[in-house]
Order: sequence, then C-alpha cells, then structure tokens
Amino acid sequence: MTTTPEKILYTAVATTTGGRRGGHARSSDGLLEVDLNAPKELGGPGTGTNPEQLFAAGYSACFNSAFLAVAKQAGVKADDAHVSAKVGFGPAGQGYALTVDLEVAVAGLELAQVQELAEAAHQVCPYSNAVRGNVPTTVTAVEAVAA
Repeated sequence: MTTTPEKILYTAVATTTGGRRGGHARSSDGLLEVDLNAPKELGGPGTGTNPEQLFAAGYSACFNSAFLAVAKQAGVKADDAHVSAKVGFGPAGQGYALTVDLEVAVAGLELAQVQELAEAAHQVCPYSNAVRGNVPTTVTAVEAVAA
C-alpha cells in the first residue's frame, strides 16, 4: 500500500556523482557533503561513507524521533533513547536488496515497555512506512549499555 503525504512539509535534495565507488554526495544546502566509497566487505577501500551507512543514519534518527513522540504521548520519559539501525546489503535475484534491524535501548525502562513503544513507533515512522512490505525489518528492544 502506498501512503502519500497530505501535504509536503519539507523536501530534502541531495545530488551524487560517481556512485558508491569514488563518488561524492552533497545536499542542496551544503550541510551534508561526503565522499562515497564501497566498504572493504564489498571490495572497496572503505575510505568514504556508503549509501547503507547514510540510510542507517537517516533511519535511526527518524525512528528515534518517532519513538520519542510515541513515548511522550504515552507519558513515558525516554529522552535518552538510543536507536541503532543495522542495514544489510546483499544479492537478490538479478539485483540487490536490503534488510534492516532496528535496536532500541532506553535506560531505566523495562524491555517489554521499550518493545511496546518501539512497535508503536514502527507504525508511525516515515522510514518504516516507506520500507514496509519491501525491506525485511525487525524492531527489537535491547538492554541499555551503561556509559
């Protein structure tokens, strides 16, 4: 099912040259500017970032915001929530595909409560909605690691 926003509130624009091997990406406002290179695991030098890292950063940030909004709505203080997005990349048929494993940790909350809030966040997060039904995604509450 395709979900279209009722109103576009913001449009991000980024332009890439050279792709994942020796490429460069820059946002239209210049705030994001990165060299791109394939990771060593894919035969590259591992000297630049790669599309999967950028997707993981964007997804984890977006999901963290959704988690905080859901927690606030539920009256739960979760300001120190940490979300890690693990983006897998591999062959699928004639092309390639992704997987995503989201791990959510919140110090001071029971895992069951974190899991419940994370599942609710997964229903409202724009990234989750964008990949649902196409990218296998797991959402798991994990123990918070003491700093």
